[in-house]
Amino acid sequence: MTISMKPLGSRLVVEPIEQEEVTAGGIVLPETAKEKPQKGTVLAAGPGDRNDKGERIAMDVKVGDTVLFAKYSGTEIKYDGKKLLILRESDILAIL
Repeated sequence: MTISMKPLGSRLVVEPIEQEEVTAGGIVLPETAKEKPQKGTVLAAGPGDRNDKGERIAMDVKVGDTVLFAKYSGTEIKYDGKKLLILRESDILAIL
């Protein structure tokens, strides 16, 4: 999915990967029992922050990466009917 949104600085637009609705044992989980997603796909990335000299610091994360992020980090938005997160690069725990 490509989006026309361009984040600023060291921010990323991430589409969370939702948890499965059925457990391995076949139990169907209601919406209220699901945990907040912590994994997602990067849809857009900003140009990176600037250092003291005004030069851009390249980001380690790029579009298309699957990332692991802190559970309650970022700002949740709706864009074209999808739930997306805007996160800082520092909120990313790992690239999977």
